[in-house]
Amino acid sequence: MTSISIKATDGSGAFSAYVVQPKAKPAGVVVLIQEIFGVNQAMRDIAAWVGDLGFIAVCPDLFWRIEPGIDITDKSDAEWKRAFELFQAFDQVKGIEDLKATVAACRGLEGSNGKVATMGYCLGGRLAFMMAQQSDADANISYYGVGLDGLLGDLGKVSKPLVVHIADKDAFFPPEGRAAVVSALQGHSHAVAYVYPHADHAFARVGGIHWDGRSATIANGRSAQALVAALG
Repeated sequence: MTSISIKATDGSGAFSAYVVQPKAKPAGVVVLIQEIFGVNQAMRDIAAWVGDLGFIAVCPDLFWRIEPGIDITDKSDAEWKRAFELFQAFDQVKGIEDLKATVAACRGLEGSNGKVATMGYCLGGRLAFMMAQQSDADANISYYGVGLDGLLGDLGKVSKPLVVHIADKDAFFPPEGRAAVVSALQGHSHAVAYVYPHADHAFARVGGIHWDGRSATIANGRSAQALVAALG
């Protein structure tokens, strides 16, 4: 477990990224995209899992422009309030710039085989979907991204594998929006959507209030398969 520093492409400074190394290298890199709670224990646990899969896990601090080092949970009303404040203040355009910088840095990272995917959750799920449309990442995986129906106009730009995990009972993503995404991705040559019955938002957050072991295990298996296919 280490951290690296990545320079922002707009010249505004640098941001840190949490890193977990696999046992064997060279290896592909998975850029993990945080939820609205920052690079917290949940993201560090996911990074450990990605490392165990045999990939280098890199989780950048995307809230650095607001406040570096945000690390909160979903366990209290105060933390939820702070998380939504951060979400409202977050500049998604700058976030995509920072993620592109992270992907570029990871291609040349020591021990990297040059292949890089993104995998994001909640806010990160939305950003992973956007990265599929706007970046050269080798694959992108979106867990319960919000407002994805508003991004469908650029679906034609997706040219690398995109996996979208959708919670059937997602309280933050209305049914009509979810249905629009599923319909739009049907038959797409590079993108696929999976819907998890009876699962709520953040069903794959270990220890979270909506943790669903069955859905998480199935989704994580599909993610692992996609990462192996894309990264080697």
